[in-house]
Amino acid sequence: MPSAELLFHAKRVYDDGAIVELKIWRLARPVPGSSHTLKYSLFYGERGARIVGYDNERGKGDHRHYGDREEPYGFTSVDQLVADFEADVARVRGGAI
Repeated sequence: MPSAELLFHAKRVYDDGAIVELKIWRLARPVPGSSHTLKYSLFYGERGARIVGYDNERGKGDHRHYGDREEPYGFTSVDQLVADFEADVARVRGGAI
């Protein structure tokens, strides 16, 4: 990964053991496959299992994981990214995040 500046990092462990972790970095140049200069990893899951994830892995660009599915994600802004992630997590958790 090119030189990166960590812009945001937050982690929450729920009483049931589920974990939410968000990391967002600013890069000098885009990750191959993305058109913006942010690198991000948004994770919701349990030990050893990702349930919801948003990231922009090198070569794959912006995409999301939802259960067993992986699909492209149309990144527009950090605010929208976090809102979409939180909405997916709320759906999985039955409305409580």
